[in-house]
Amino acid sequence: MSQSHIPLRQIAERAGVSTMTVSRALRNEPRVAQATRERILRIAQELGYQPDPQLSRIMTQLQERRRTRDRETIAVIREAETGSDLPSPTYQYVPFAAIRDRAERYGFRVEEFWLGLGGMTPARMDQILDARGIRGVIASPQSASMPVRELDFSRLAAATFGYGLQSPSLHRSAGNMTLAMRLAIAALEGRGYRRIGLALSQWVEARAENAYTATVLHYQSGIPAKRRVPPFQFPGDDLPSGKERFLKWLNRHRPDALITFDQEVPGWLAETGLKIPGDIALAVHDWTDRMPEFAGINHRREHVAAAAVDLVVAQLLQNECGIPEAPRQILIPPVWVDGPSV
Repeated sequence: MSQSHIPLRQIAERAGVSTMTVSRALRNEPRVAQATRERILRIAQELGYQPDPQLSRIMTQLQERRRTRDRETIAVIREAETGSDLPSPTYQYVPFAAIRDRAERYGFRVEEFWLGLGGMTPARMDQILDARGIRGVIASPQSASMPVRELDFSRLAAATFGYGLQSPSLHRSAGNMTLAMRLAIAALEGRGYRRIGLALSQWVEARAENAYTATVLHYQSGIPAKRRVPPFQFPGDDLPSGKERFLKWLNRHRPDALITFDQEVPGWLAETGLKIPGDIALAVHDWTDRMPEFAGINHRREHVAAAAVDLVVAQLLQNECGIPEAPRQILIPPVWVDGPSV
């Protein structure tokens, strides 16, 4: 008898349980006691059992159809307080519509929940998720205090966006910030710009694991010293509080191209008499289609959203939950978008 055709009955007889219990254990269903599951898996391994991929595919399709009827919910956990004075939500959210569209392809509903809104605490959120039987969660942190990290993930199939949530370490989808900066620098150099500057906030840099600054410094190590512009970091998340320091940096180093925000900075450049793009090019570090007047880096958030949903659904179909031993990370490659500011 081949390994892949060992019947579940043979495993069940050896383990002293029913074939249904064996089936549930092999699917990692939580209703099987941990000790029983471990014993069944050990016996299956000893017998050389391997799942039939064709049968597994059929079972997955049946589960998806069942969920289409039941419309299981995936919760998107947001934070009402951003912890920053960046006025635009553009920098804080992966779009809900993109999350919803991907989830619906699997037959799931999606619902937003807001920590900090109406006194909603992580403990209360745990109670609501449990009461409603919600097993799948996408954590979308925005604030400096990051209350989402206090949720009880032990029974949840979870994923997060980006690198804001460091602990607990969940499966995550994110834009590839290093590749993004390489694309932007190449695009600007290709258009003749030679003194390329970077001006971002500590908040953005931290959420990107310093990938923006690190990539710029690596690039500068290979160009003449006279072309190097030291990266500027706004001292806080309140951009106007760093205006004077920024203008001093700008006057001292005189970049001919700048990778930065679409807000505040363009107005400050105009106040100094600099014309975009005549005197200085401006590229937005996180471009969306709401910014047609600028060139910049499109991190393709709709794909970041889809990848996070894929990660959660994969766990739900395998009955996996809790903080993973080896979190999976999906990096979405960005694209450069031309615009009138370059």
